[in-house]
Amino acid sequence: MNKQVTTKTIKMRLKNKIAVVTGGSRGIGQAISELFAKEGATVIIVDLLPQGQEVADAISSNGGKAEFHIVSVTDKSAIEKLFAEIHQKYGSLDILINNAGITRDRTLEKMSEAEFDSVVEVNLKGVFLCTQAAAVYMKANKYGRIVSAASNVGLRGNFGQTNYAATKAGVIAMSKTWTMELGKHGITANAVAPGFTMTDMVAKIPEEHFAAIKDSIPLKTVAQPIDIAYGYLYLASDEARFVSGICLTIDGGTSR
Repeated sequence: MNKQVTTKTIKMRLKNKIAVVTGGSRGIGQAISELFAKEGATVIIVDLLPQGQEVADAISSNGGKAEFHIVSVTDKSAIEKLFAEIHQKYGSLDILINNAGITRDRTLEKMSEAEFDSVVEVNLKGVFLCTQAAAVYMKANKYGRIVSAASNVGLRGNFGQTNYAATKAGVIAMSKTWTMELGKHGITANAVAPGFTMTDMVAKIPEEHFAAIKDSIPLKTVAQPIDIAYGYLYLASDEARFVSGICLTIDGGTSR
């Protein structure tokens, strides 16, 4: 009896969906790519890091569907070309995960114009360009899930991150705007705001600072990439069909 119940309740939440994941080669993006593939999606990893091919190969070896493309999210023509090819090949582009991002941390007085511009170019303009390109196909199919990487830094600021905080706050505002513009076409737009997560970037923090960070989090630990990926999964699934314009904060209670 228990076996029958278990079998009947197993359901792939993204079965037959075509999902683009930018920055899907490592960290949170890799966790999203792997989880989405397990949930039945065909995952298109878009990144400049060549290890994206290894992630796609591993997904395929485990029975999932994935492919990898080296494309910059700041290259408008290349993104438009890739998304057109995806739509032509699969007939749809159902989910866009705007995860690609960079940091160039420095205090206000020491931050160069180039450091400010480079973060805005990737974290904000890149999200805009990818969403603009994807919206064409989502509108045609009357269906779409857009989930973009914000950060709790975009909600409360952070020392030495004027550029990063500005872009993440901008992502939240753009998502709310797209909710109003695209909702009538069956498209939802949301953001996810992670707190400290065990990625390569966080691993470089000196031990004494890392201990202080953990102590500042009510749950007294930092997230693993999969903890954040599950938030993306919910917002990309049909379970969240009536959820749009929100910023889902996943930071262990830090931004309470």
